Amino acid sequence: MLNSSNNTQKKKIFSKVLTTIILLTTILSGVALISYSEDVSSGLADNIIRLHVLANSDSPEDQQLKRDVRDVVINFMKDKLKNVKDVETTKRIIEENSEAIKQVALNEIKRQNKDYDVKVMLGVYPFPTKVYGDISLPAGNYQALRVVIGDGEGQNWWCVLFPPLCFVDATHGTVPDSVKDDLKQVLSEEEYYLITTKDEGEDIDIEIKFKIVEMFQTSKIKIASAMNRMFQ
Repeated sequence: MLNSSNNTQKKKIFSKVLTTIILLTTILSGVALISYSEDVSSGLADNIIRLHVLANSDSPEDQQLKRDVRDVVINFMKDKLKNVKDVETTKRIIEENSEAIKQVALNEIKRQNKDYDVKVMLGVYPFPTKVYGDISLPAGNYQALRVVIGDGEGQNWWCVLFPPLCFVDATHGTVPDSVKDDLKQVLSEEEYYLITTKDEGEDIDIEIKFKIVEMFQTSKIKIASAMNRMFQ
């Protein structure tokens, strides 16, 4: 009886130790994944600037106006950012030309006989996962030039202002090598290969890492959005 009791006690202790080890391993793995997601997201946010245009509403007229404002702003910024190779210079040029950007947008709005105001801001904003040709950016908070038309309650549009994906045609499935070279210059090797779309089955490890970043950052954005609604 004594041996049986001792064996039972040992099994209970072993079970508790095993459970503790599994729990600690799970927690540490979760912390490591969150840390990886935050590091990658921070690296992308620090070195990429997006353009974000918000329409006044979802009416067909306002949506078309959004696209027209987008076009004139991109055309204006294309000249300003020509040959710019670093994110800090890009930010400085945006800040120096914020009023001019606003005026360009207002001119297009007035040309179409609308009287909407425009707000132009450079800040950090949440974005969902987005594919540009063979470049995929995971969800996360990114630096962006935000152009808000009127109430800004309509569907929005975005692209990458730096490196200059806004200025190239990625609709045929590939981004020019020159733009990829710019990305290589400003991103770490890990970050670059994470956002470069791989051929099917080429690199499962990178695909898993992308999903990890996407999952954690999407959850983070949803939680932040819910908190903001609670305290508005």
